[in-house]
Amino acid sequence: MDQKKQNYIVIFSLWLLVFAASSQIMIIAPILPRIGEQLMINEQLLGTLITAYALMTGFLAIFTGPISDKVGRRRILLYGTAGMAVALALHGLAESYITLLLARAAAGGAGGILSGSAVSYVGDYFPYERRGWANGWIMSGIAMGQIVGIPLGILLAEHFGFQAPFLSFSLLMGGAFFLIFFFVPQPNVERDTAKITIFNLFDKYKVMLKRSTIRAAALSYFLMFLSVSVYITFLPTWLEQHFGVTGNAISGLFLVGGIANVITGPNIGKLSDRIGRKQIILISCYGFAALMLATTYVLVDFWLAYPLFFILMMLVAMRISPFQALLTELVTGRNRGALMSLLVAIGQVGFGIGGAIAGPAFTKGGFVVNTVIGAVMIIAMALLVWKYIPEPKMKSAVIK
Repeated sequence: MDQKKQNYIVIFSLWLLVFAASSQIMIIAPILPRIGEQLMINEQLLGTLITAYALMTGFLAIFTGPISDKVGRRRILLYGTAGMAVALALHGLAESYITLLLARAAAGGAGGILSGSAVSYVGDYFPYERRGWANGWIMSGIAMGQIVGIPLGILLAEHFGFQAPFLSFSLLMGGAFFLIFFFVPQPNVERDTAKITIFNLFDKYKVMLKRSTIRAAALSYFLMFLSVSVYITFLPTWLEQHFGVTGNAISGLFLVGGIANVITGPNIGKLSDRIGRKQIILISCYGFAALMLATTYVLVDFWLAYPLFFILMMLVAMRISPFQALLTELVTGRNRGALMSLLVAIGQVGFGIGGAIAGPAFTKGGFVVNTVIGAVMIIAMALLVWKYIPEPKMKSAVIK
């Protein structure tokens, strides 16, 4: 098989993984009202379904990253896709708040195994000057999740119960496992030779966190995920309550946002390969903060949510692939898995805290409180990236 064809197979396999994984995460917010109705869960508890997933993802990611540096990224991708397929299938058995919470925690554990692995694989397999392009295409799986996965998932939840979309995503994750098993090679990179023990794992993180750039990256990831979680978790609920719209209207919103992400992601990745990552990340952060703050004031009619969400998702796409490409160059291949998993773990803690904050903020202060918290957090992230995270000037500028 020639190299170009191999590259496309790798990208599609990781794209399908990202599509299924992101869809099963994103589907929670728009079907929260259906889950609450079907299982009779109090509104303030609904955010804990997001928290359970995020905390388990963060916990498992802490261990998986350094292990992937030693055993190889491909093996971790196989374990994660298999585990996620099984965990999502278990959602079909959830008939109470507790059983659904446990199913979401199991999926979070599988997500922890996967988290950071796809991005780390890109860092291992593609040269730095092609990582923006590769990440852009792979992360467009998130956008396609919004275009196809979320609207389809909402329809399935409306007609067959909230379990149906998770079962569908389980099948897709099984397909990703098949592709990786048969077609995705282990990159030929130097592996960590240290013995895997709990003490060694945490010593590795301790050494990395002594560097100010790594601390800034970790806090940036925390703030980024917290801001998104606080804002997006109850946006569909607020729209339904404020405008009296149905789940079908919300699915159309995610469709529009997904189109914006598909248009922006691959193109912005290629652009960041040419002009650099940081300025694109900063523009995205400040623009996202401004639109979050404006949400409750400019949405006087529901139709205005469509252009607003379109621009929001463009800004999200502007940040994802450039930020990930930038972070993969902070360390060498021996530590890339550990770094990305550490960042994702900390980000998931932020996402979980955001989900826990979102419910009380929404019920006690209204959605405007959620928008203010989200905007403040994303601006703080931008300041950290601007001041503390370096931009490599050339291929040889790897920070050892």
